[in-house]
Amino acid sequence: MADLSLNYFVEVVKAVLPALLMNLYVVALNQLSDVESDKINKPYLPLPSGELSINTGKAIAATCFILSFAAGLRFYSPPSLLALVIYCLLGTVYSVDLPFLHWKNQPFLAGASIASVWSLLFPFGFFIHMQKYVLGKPVVFTKSLKFLVAFQFVFSSMMALFKDIPDVEGDTKFGYKSFAAHLGQEKVFWFCINVLLTAYGTAVVIGAFSPYIFNKLVIVLSHSLLGFMLVVRARSIDFTNKDSVSSAYAFIAQLFVAEFLLIPFIR
Repeated sequence: MADLSLNYFVEVVKAVLPALLMNLYVVALNQLSDVESDKINKPYLPLPSGELSINTGKAIAATCFILSFAAGLRFYSPPSLLALVIYCLLGTVYSVDLPFLHWKNQPFLAGASIASVWSLLFPFGFFIHMQKYVLGKPVVFTKSLKFLVAFQFVFSSMMALFKDIPDVEGDTKFGYKSFAAHLGQEKVFWFCINVLLTAYGTAVVIGAFSPYIFNKLVIVLSHSLLGFMLVVRARSIDFTNKDSVSSAYAFIAQLFVAEFLLIPFIR
């Protein structure tokens, strides 16, 4: 708690802002590459719905790309800048439809790129930035960081599988080789749910062995509650209703974000 100061939070913003801008670039590029399939899968998005023109989408992507690197260079920090560059490369090869690229059409590469960004690249990049370049401390990987990497690797891998479940119709029509299109929505859905529940169960066990009573209660109770909420939501899904399946993915994304708020209690 002694490290928390106004300067600390300013440095957090400096690290996060370029990453947020780069995320906007990656999302915009992804949507630009998926306009035709999204007319089936996600017709409500700005580009397939016609709310935004293709040129406007390209302008947004280019602007976010430039601003991201401008901010990254201005707030220079080797680990956070390296994370930014790698995220840019992975996000680009994921979406761009060129030979040996377009990783979104390769289930393993797509999952690996998504999981590596959210469970390895940003956690380690931000941690080293804050620890060494902001706090001036030696880089020692804490228990909470190790837990974050392991838990979010599992979680982001399942999200990479889950994101394709609502998009089977369009992916099949355009030849995208997702696991959901190949194996079926329900099989992939319940596989993801069971893996996530296993992750929550593991978190409960880890929390139970914490020597700190308050931290133990927070980790055990919160992960038990989140796991229960996931079961309830999963059992309510109607696979004949695309909106129902899409809402399940949105819910899992919320659980993914919630985990970052619980990480400080892992001790």
